[in-house]
Amino acid sequence: MVFKRLLGSLGVGGPTVDTVLDSGPFLPGGSLTGQVHLQGGSADFDIDHITLELVARVEAEHEEGESEGAIAFERFTVAGSFRLAEGERRSLPFTVALPWETPATELHGQPLGIVLGVRTELSVAGAKDKGDLDPLTIGPLPAQEAILEALGQLGFGFKSADLEYGHIGGTGQTLPFYQEIELAPAPQYAHAMRELEVTFLANPGGMEVVLEADKPGGFFSGGHDALNRHAVGHEGAAHRDWSAAVDAWVRQLVAHRGHLAASAPYGQPGPCGEGSAHKDNHGHHGHEHHGGHHSGPGMGTAIAAGAAGLAVGVAGGLVAAEVVDEIGDAFEDEGDEDA
Repeated sequence: MVFKRLLGSLGVGGPTVDTVLDSGPFLPGGSLTGQVHLQGGSADFDIDHITLELVARVEAEHEEGESEGAIAFERFTVAGSFRLAEGERRSLPFTVALPWETPATELHGQPLGIVLGVRTELSVAGAKDKGDLDPLTIGPLPAQEAILEALGQLGFGFKSADLEYGHIGGTGQTLPFYQEIELAPAPQYAHAMRELEVTFLANPGGMEVVLEADKPGGFFSGGHDALNRHAVGHEGAAHRDWSAAVDAWVRQLVAHRGHLAASAPYGQPGPCGEGSAHKDNHGHHGHEHHGGHHSGPGMGTAIAAGAAGLAVGVAGGLVAAEVVDEIGDAFEDEGDEDA
């Protein structure tokens, strides 16, 4: 998208900028590439810097309820100071590293309802202006895709995905928010949970997989959440029996009541300890959080079916794909400040 709003302090004839990303999807921890195209104005201008911001639409829980807003979670300076001559056209290629915890926005080409964008900031003569947002498409890492496919094969159905502002205690989370992928329970676990939530926290050495079950309450007790965590490596995702591993994780989750069960080091199966866990949303509150095999469609098939409005292991369907097309509208209320 070209941002042609002129810098307020420059008046008519200021420079314009157009950031064009290379074809995605990009991967967490991988390279984000593209070019920044500049068009000089009616005079020479001294460019202070050009910065790219990664922006996400997140949900935040607080004492008054829940709200949504935009938050910038990474910044990259892709050009330092230089002079842009009158009418000059200049293209600046860039390659920057995405955070490992960047959330996936699609699976098998189907949008998950997560809204991410890249915003370009142009600083000229001490004045800064932030341009429009370019949609950012992120695919899952191989291990993430394999785990979601295994859950689909076990009979879990995709419901929705969102970004929650806050931290999951006891994890190595670095971003100020985390992604929750909400699944309807497989038939063999329907008696033990109302919903399963999956969070991936990747890092250069591997990935933490956080599973949370919303357990139903009894006649005299309310429901509660149970959570466990498993560490896996990036290597060997294509050769592991993920259906057996994930089914064991879910069985362990059902058996434990609100504990954080940490797996062995990356690449080694099996639990090695427990600890408490909680989610802290903006500091307002914290709480403990986050049978057999069932032959059925994989998660990719289930999500594709949800996008088509079909009932193939999907409860609730997908968030409308238009949310990605209308990314500008999703952020229009953020103003000059991030959430």
